[in-house]
Amino acid sequence: MNPEKTPELTVQTLMALRKESDAVRVITERLKVKEMGPADHIRTKHEVKAFVESGTTTHAEQLLVRARTRRETTQNLSQSRSRKLGQQI
Repeated sequence: MNPEKTPELTVQTLMALRKESDAVRVITERLKVKEMGPADHIRTKHEVKAFVESGTTTHAEQLLVRARTRRETTQNLSQSRSRKLGQQI
């Protein structure tokens, strides 16, 4: 299995991961929070902690959508910055 390509997280996967002893760490790694900006990284970790403590399937769905959106936003922002910097040079 390629470590770069992890399977897409689902609500069922999150619900199962929630029962592990180090669930917050495992879930944040699987959500790839390190690819987010600093504020989004922290916000997502807080949301994961709240989900682990008392989350439902609705919370899991929202968590997945928000994490994906935050990662995409950060990637788009860094790409546009790179393009602008390349145009200036």
